[in-house]
Amino acid sequence: MPSLTDIVDQLEAHRTEVQSELGRLDAAIKALRGSSTSNESGTVRVSSPATRRQLSAAGRKAISLAQKARWAKRSASGQTNAIKPKRTMSAAARRKIAVAQKARWAAFKAKQKRAA
Repeated sequence: MPSLTDIVDQLEAHRTEVQSELGRLDAAIKALRGSSTSNESGTVRVSSPATRRQLSAAGRKAISLAQKARWAKRSASGQTNAIKPKRTMSAAARRKIAVAQKARWAAFKAKQKRAA
């Protein structure tokens, strides 16, 4: 059975959690009240904190043409489907690796034989 001090500690911890939650709720309410505007019908409209800049049709077209030019340049240089050459290892390198691996296995088997 929990002692009285344990119960008090739990209640204090719960109170701290509730207070922090209230702080977050107060901050949210304050933010919504600070960025809202009311029209004559009494409804509240929440506005964005910063107004977005509008891009003209000419500006959008210029960006589109510039991007299409970049894509055309990239596809003309062959970068889109460039397949990297497969790396190959020389026969001498493969033999060297095989010899080293056989030596490692021989050492491992000899160690196992000694242990048994």
